[in-house]
Amino acid sequence: MKESQLEKRLKDKIEQLGGLCFKWVSPGRRGVPDRICILPRGRTLFVEMKAPDGKLSPLQEKRIQELEKRKHEVYVLESKQQVDNFIKEIGGGA
Repeated sequence: MKESQLEKRLKDKIEQLGGLCFKWVSPGRRGVPDRICILPRGRTLFVEMKAPDGKLSPLQEKRIQELEKRKHEVYVLESKQQVDNFIKEIGGGA
């Protein structure tokens, strides 16, 4: 499954849960995760989508560490199964 298809699947599933799934583009700050998932009841998650067997760049790893250092949840998803497991983990059905 292509990265764009995985991203659409994630967006659709988050919206089915009543959340928002914004594409995150940060001018002047490369390497940020692809998506900000805003869930009901105030939970916000960051998600980096990768093509199957894709690798994080050193800059992406740095940005993830910056967010995690500040106690934010960051996920890296690269397959349909991982997207579905993520949705189950955050409280929704696949």
